[in-house]
Amino acid sequence: MKQLIIYYSWSGNTAALAHRLQQLMSADVFEIKVPAGTFSTDMYATSDIAKQQLTTGQLPALNEPLPNFGEYDEILVGGPVWSGSPATPVLALLELLKHGNVSAQLAPFYTHAGSAVGYEADFEKAAGSLTVLPGLSIAGSGTNDDTEIQKWVNRLK
Repeated sequence: MKQLIIYYSWSGNTAALAHRLQQLMSADVFEIKVPAGTFSTDMYATSDIAKQQLTTGQLPALNEPLPNFGEYDEILVGGPVWSGSPATPVLALLELLKHGNVSAQLAPFYTHAGSAVGYEADFEKAAGSLTVLPGLSIAGSGTNDDTEIQKWVNRLK
């Protein structure tokens, strides 16, 4: 089974988790990037920008090129939790995936600063008819929690 780990990281926590997953799985890894200036370096300003994007339906552009998603059987999609939901760059990626010729299963992994209630339901809704496997939720400073990470990786195999 060919796997891709694709992620967006605002603070670095999700990037650390993605690279830990890559070490455990030997999967391809790709970082989602947005154009410079899309978000602030301030957490609260970034939250306001993301809320505006959701209100207007104007999700951020993703820098190209993106991977050829058709090459993969399973795509692990990572990102931070913003206001209980997937970060808007992750939602933009899900829009691309659900409207493309993607047959891969999706598995969300996400980092948060306290609460991630509703994240997976919002992820599944955004993924449309794509198959979504149970996700991995890690508190921001817990990206070295190998016990939980390894359990999740084992479930994916």
